[in-house]
Amino acid sequence: MQNLAILTWVFGGVVVLGGVMGYLKAKSMASLIAGLVFGVLLILCGLAISAGKPVGLQAGAAISLVLAVVMGRRFLATKKFMPAGLVAGLGLAVAVVLGLALFR
Repeated sequence: MQNLAILTWVFGGVVVLGGVMGYLKAKSMASLIAGLVFGVLLILCGLAISAGKPVGLQAGAAISLVLAVVMGRRFLATKKFMPAGLVAGLGLAVAVVLGLALFR
């Protein structure tokens, strides 16, 4: 379970940093708010996972899947890998890993 918590913390950190970078580069308040909200939620999910609570896996998988879908659509619209393609790919990977862990 600890590896899943670390994975979720790292992804949460990437999302937070992406939001901050979006704000610094493009002055996008939406990027900052979304990055902080989703990133902190993922970090909290990691804490729940490390405490052995299944809700951490469930919420982490759901949040990651939402990010994968939203950023995947943005990637398809813009064809820019950074940041949309990266977050979509990472979100899908984390959602799959956490989702599979739910059924073990």
